[in-house]
Amino acid sequence: MIVALDHVQLAAPPGSEERLRAYYAGVLGMTEIPKPPLLARRGGCWFQAGAVQLHLGTEEDFRAAKKAHPGLRVTGIDAYAARLAAHGAPVTWDPALPGRKRFYSHDPVGNRLEFLEPL
Repeated sequence: MIVALDHVQLAAPPGSEERLRAYYAGVLGMTEIPKPPLLARRGGCWFQAGAVQLHLGTEEDFRAAKKAHPGLRVTGIDAYAARLAAHGAPVTWDPALPGRKRFYSHDPVGNRLEFLEPL
């Protein structure tokens, strides 16, 4: 029986860790968490905010996820969107989901992210 979602893994190109840290920690406000030593050798980095973990692993033939994406629930979505925009991250609002206010953005390597807040 599935009881919870443990983490979401996104891919990134090798050598992009500093850009990922600047975005996920600096812009999104997540905390970087240490990878286990055996996994750390593979590159990439992991982040956490509350119970939410995003793992970014490196992939030699990386292609950004253009449609697939994690949906990240936020509070104060307007201020959060302004924060991303102030850091140069794209913000595209989408009113099509009833009962939620949401926008999409992309991380520095092109992965799509959805941010939403229940109305």
